[in-house]
Amino acid sequence: MTKTKHFIVLCSVYCCFSFGLQAQEKLPLLDVLQQLENQFDVKFSYSIDDVSNVLVDIPNKSDTLKQIIENLNATTLLNFKFLNERYITVSTINKTIAICGVLVSEKTKDPLLGASVLIENSTKGVITDIEGTFNLDEVDVNKSIIISFLGFETQVFKAADLMLLNNTCKTIEMQVKSEALNQILITKFLTTGLQKRIDGSTILNTEKFGILPGLAEPDIMQSIQALPGVESINESIANINVRGGTNDQNLILWDNIKMYHSGHFFGLISAYNPYLTNQVSVTKNGTSSEFSDGVSSTINMSTKNKINEGFKGGVGANLIHADAFLEIPLSKKLAVHISGRRSFTDVFSTPTYDTYFERSFQDSELTTNSDNISESNKSSDFFFYDYTAKLLFDFNENHKFRANIIGINNNLDYTESYTNADDETDSKTSNLKQQNLGAGANWNAKWHAKFSTEINAFYSKYNVDAVDYRIETDQKLTQANEVLETGVKLKTNFKINDNLNVLNGYQFSEIGILNETTVSAPSYDKTKKDVLLNHALFSEIEFNKHNTYLRLGVRGNYFQKFNKMIIEPRLNVRQKLNNRFALKLQGEFKNQSATQIIDFQDDFLGVENRRWILANNSSIPISESKQGSFGFEFNQNNLVIDVEGFYKLVDGITASNQGFYNNFQYINAAGSYHVKGVEFLMNKTAESYSAWVSYTYSVNDYEFESITPSVFPNNVDVRHSMSMAFNYDIRDDLKVSIGGIWRSGAPYTKPVEGNETIQNGNNTVVNYDLPNNENLDDFIRLDVSLKYNFNITNTSNGAISLGVINVTNKENSINRYYEVHPEDSNSAIQIDNKSLGLTPNLSFRINF
Repeated sequence: MTKTKHFIVLCSVYCCFSFGLQAQEKLPLLDVLQQLENQFDVKFSYSIDDVSNVLVDIPNKSDTLKQIIENLNATTLLNFKFLNERYITVSTINKTIAICGVLVSEKTKDPLLGASVLIENSTKGVITDIEGTFNLDEVDVNKSIIISFLGFETQVFKAADLMLLNNTCKTIEMQVKSEALNQILITKFLTTGLQKRIDGSTILNTEKFGILPGLAEPDIMQSIQALPGVESINESIANINVRGGTNDQNLILWDNIKMYHSGHFFGLISAYNPYLTNQVSVTKNGTSSEFSDGVSSTINMSTKNKINEGFKGGVGANLIHADAFLEIPLSKKLAVHISGRRSFTDVFSTPTYDTYFERSFQDSELTTNSDNISESNKSSDFFFYDYTAKLLFDFNENHKFRANIIGINNNLDYTESYTNADDETDSKTSNLKQQNLGAGANWNAKWHAKFSTEINAFYSKYNVDAVDYRIETDQKLTQANEVLETGVKLKTNFKINDNLNVLNGYQFSEIGILNETTVSAPSYDKTKKDVLLNHALFSEIEFNKHNTYLRLGVRGNYFQKFNKMIIEPRLNVRQKLNNRFALKLQGEFKNQSATQIIDFQDDFLGVENRRWILANNSSIPISESKQGSFGFEFNQNNLVIDVEGFYKLVDGITASNQGFYNNFQYINAAGSYHVKGVEFLMNKTAESYSAWVSYTYSVNDYEFESITPSVFPNNVDVRHSMSMAFNYDIRDDLKVSIGGIWRSGAPYTKPVEGNETIQNGNNTVVNYDLPNNENLDDFIRLDVSLKYNFNITNTSNGAISLGVINVTNKENSINRYYEVHPEDSNSAIQIDNKSLGLTPNLSFRINF
């Protein structure tokens, strides 16, 4: 045999031997256990059913018995445990493993940041990182793992299927929900839980919400102010200004129920419990034709809508209030969700309460000194509470029924004691109550894979009732403002294909508004009630394919009382130019028939001075808006740059609903305002941090033809507004956030220099100069937050959060007006309303 033949034979033998070794890499566990018993003189105790059909790697001959057992524990679903040096048990009971995975989009293969990975029937879970990866240790092998992400189908895995083997994580492809054309564009926007849709709207996912500067716990209406173009010129939730609009021009919906009240503590705290409110959508322009009745923006809140298998809940408290929520499954098809919150400010006060009280009630009867009533003879009690309840009933997978109720209440009692003519001590109590009660029902039916319907009905009632005793004049003033609205909406969705959807619908609403005022001395009584019926038809098409998104709609509103039709076209276009750049174009016409007028110091105890009124199509017209915007987006390596220019015209406003502190304070005039500007946002996110800066430049002017001058700056004309923030995860369980706000001072009107007062009949009044011709000093505020998460048990966790608003205690003026000097009728005194000072808050929560 030649050398070449010898070489071939040797190679053949080697190859066969190598192949044989590869084929024998896995052996039945039973055989391995027998070999180990013989080799190490040990005994294994096991059930044949547990170990049969299990294949394992061939143990390395150089490994010790302990190393081999550790490897079997790590690579099998069995639990190997030493009873002593000779006996080892093998079982499947209480086996815990480490799991991991990598989430990617099925279509694009891009990693999914911010997806929720939760162990079934527990609160233990994680959020995927920037690479779409998640890791969980000590997971019961028999547990199910629920993976969910907004805009994608929820997937459920057995923990065993995700077990970490050989440092390799399972890749999981998430499927886009076929019924949702409006996909998520940015999964982590500003902070965890804020996401941006392809139509430009912003989604706040409260369950996954991260941390924002100054907040000790999530606050829905405070959180949306992190968005460019959304701010409150006086720090109040009751006065959120979106692109230069007033708060009453925002359509606020809670589970399809129209809400007329948004805040506790007269605007400093959101009235909506964030722990059952699952998602908040904020739309500034390009609104779906399904919505109207808000010429500035749409804030659409929805609560949790899924029936869980297990009981869930949470309790918590901060320095203002305590709250609790429960998710109670009664069966696989029936569940109840409830929540409640109440302040304890009427029992004891805290530094946070003192700061809020001073901010809310400055210049009111509660804090203004009186010549006849000393501070020791004044007392006040204030408290608030809210509650929600939701019934969830699934007839089957295609037919689902939901019913909701929400209640919001604020109560203020103010008592003054005095000595009467008989030298006896007497007291009188004034009272102010705010209430908003809403109820709704919803039936969602899927008749076919391509066709579904939804019916919504709601009832909303808002009341402000005030009883004000004037001791100086022995006068009793009673005021009431009531809004009652009912509505029903039917809409159909027809999915032509995966890229094209058609929405059609009809909406009917009836709204009645009552305003009542009575005075005891002299006797006076005035009651006014108006009712308006509205019918609306709406239709739109939504197209999303490749790099193009288009939503084109129209809405027709018919006001029966005025025999008036208003047509509202809607447009929303986004065109992706490449993987980095996209252009967007949006436009809309909208209307609203209910607005707020603003009274002044003598109304509602000088605290709550806003009341709802209804359009009469003459002195109070229906407000109508026209808005357009154009911009571009840059998105690469988790860096987002968004630039958008906008123009908005709102016609049909009145002088009485703008809150003038000048010569126009009591004038009845109808006019308009137009605002134009540009918004800039830059946001960089990573696994452990998020940083952003936003800037808005806008010019906002009134136009009232019957007023001289007819054109002048808007009361909320803020030319420059900038916010910056930085969130950092120090550890997985410890997060910090710091941020600041800088904006131009609000406009105000000063008196004529040298001629500050004039005579108006028998009264002396301030003689104001050109309207809104001056500006307050710039508003500057720095906020910080710190949050620590910890596990209590396998099924419960807790969190301690600290938030500090205005950490530098800077004194900012948020409003300025003038009054005739009480001791010199020829001069005026300046009155400044101040912002919140240093305001700390501490929150403690337990979720189970």
